[in-house]
Amino acid sequence: MATLTYAYADLTAVVGPLATYQEPHSYDLCEEHAVRLTVPRGWEVMRHVGEFPAPIPHADDLEALADAVREAARTEVAPRAGDGDAATGRRGHLRVVPPPH
Repeated sequence: MATLTYAYADLTAVVGPLATYQEPHSYDLCEEHAVRLTVPRGWEVMRHVGEFPAPIPHADDLEALADAVREAARTEVAPRAGDGDAATGRRGHLRVVPPPH
């Protein structure tokens, strides 16, 4: 895994080890996409030299993942104020995709 960070003012994309915190204009990528990333003409790519180490899972990460799986497994999603539409399973920019029939 790697983190892509755009420096718009410098017309530069920086691809480095996975960030430990979220920043604006940063996106996590798998190693394949980190290595193959291309940028628009006129931009520069700065890449980390060497392998991209696998992230070390933390208890908070595993707990958040378990909570997300539990939430997605619920059969009925009741909307909270401002959360989205229960009929489509939509919640903000995320949506629940029903299993194939």
